[in-house]
Order: sequence, then C-alpha cells, then structure tokens
Amino acid sequence: MPEIIAIIKDALPYLLSGGLITAGIVTGAMALGLILGLSMAVGRVYGSTAVKRVIGIYVWFFQGVPILVLLFLFYFGVFNYMGLNLSAVSAVTVVLGMTTAAYQANIFRGAILSLPQGQFKAASTLGMSDIQTILAIILPQALRLSIPAWSNEFSIVLKDSALAFVLGAPEIMARAKFVASRTYQHLPIYIVAGLIYFILTWAGVRALARLEKTVRIPGYSNKGI
Repeated sequence: MPEIIAIIKDALPYLLSGGLITAGIVTGAMALGLILGLSMAVGRVYGSTAVKRVIGIYVWFFQGVPILVLLFLFYFGVFNYMGLNLSAVSAVTVVLGMTTAAYQANIFRGAILSLPQGQFKAASTLGMSDIQTILAIILPQALRLSIPAWSNEFSIVLKDSALAFVLGAPEIMARAKFVASRTYQHLPIYIVAGLIYFILTWAGVRALARLEKTVRIPGYSNKGI
C-alpha cells in the first residue's frame, strides 16, 4: 500500500497537467460548438429550404457517425487532404467542436421554437429588422433557456474527450495509460484518472448551474404572450 501511495503521489502532477489539456480541449470544443450550433439553429428555424436541408445533412452526419471514426476520418484523412497540419490536440478540439455543434444546434433550435411567435411579430411592428429581432430578442432568451441542456452536453463532450488519447493527445487518459504501463499499477492510476474527470465534470456543471441562476429572470416564462 505505501508503494501504491508513493506512485500515485509521484504521478499526480503529471496527470493533473493532463487535466489542464483536457479542460482546454473541452473549452475549445464547446466554444466552437456554440458558434456553429447557434448559427445552424437560426438557419434551421429561419433559413430557406436549401439552408435547412444542408444543415440537416450536417446534423445527421455528425450525430450518426461515432466520435472515434470521426477522429480518424478527419485527423488522418480530411485535414491532411486539405493541407492542414494540425496537432493532435487541435484536431481533437475541432472534431469534438464540429460534433457537439450538431447536438447544440438541436438544443438551440428547440429553445427558439419554444418561444412565443408573437414576439417576432411585435418586434416587426416596432420597426426592427429580422436580424435585429433575432439578435436582440430571440437569441438572448433561447440561450438562457438552453443552459440546462447545454450543461448536459458539456458533460458528454468532457467524457468523449477521453478518446483523444488514440491520436496521441497528451490528455488525462494518455498520461494515465503511460503511467500505468510503466508502474504496472493500472487500477489505482485509472481510479485517479476517473476522479480527475469527475472533478472536472462537477466543476463545469456547477459553474453552469450558477450561471443559470444568475441569468434567471424571476417570473419569466417562455409560455407568455
């Protein structure tokens, strides 16, 4: 037992530094997913038939293909074909971002559709353009309503980031695998790795819950007029 504790103590800084890389991957992926997902949600609700069809194909593809296949497909195929020399960390961030964008698009689309349609008409009577209405009235409400589902998506992306080790990204799982193979203490090392993932998940969900509470408007309901 003292030997195992000593191994964990020596490996902990190395694993925690991998946790920082994992946090960076997830943060970048969620940010990219937010930008793309929000844009696609608006396109699917207010866009032309052609735009809706293209976005629908994108969502269908990224929701239907496993993350592991997408990582290999883009890292060893699409990115090389496009002449992009991305690092493993950057490639994982981009692929996870494009994947979560498909799910976030549905989250934001549902939030937009849940809003009263009369708001759009009321803004139009006040002389606001469609773009002004979407940016100033629709999206702020949709973002506020999407936080609980977005929090759940954060947890999923964080867990999916564990697959980054297959590309050689030096995140938690890659470092845990390296330490375990060198020390032959697989169980305790992977338990520590799991605890680091748990702490990151707890911290992220807690932060988003606090954000939801901060932006909540007392008495507000999306079922209003």
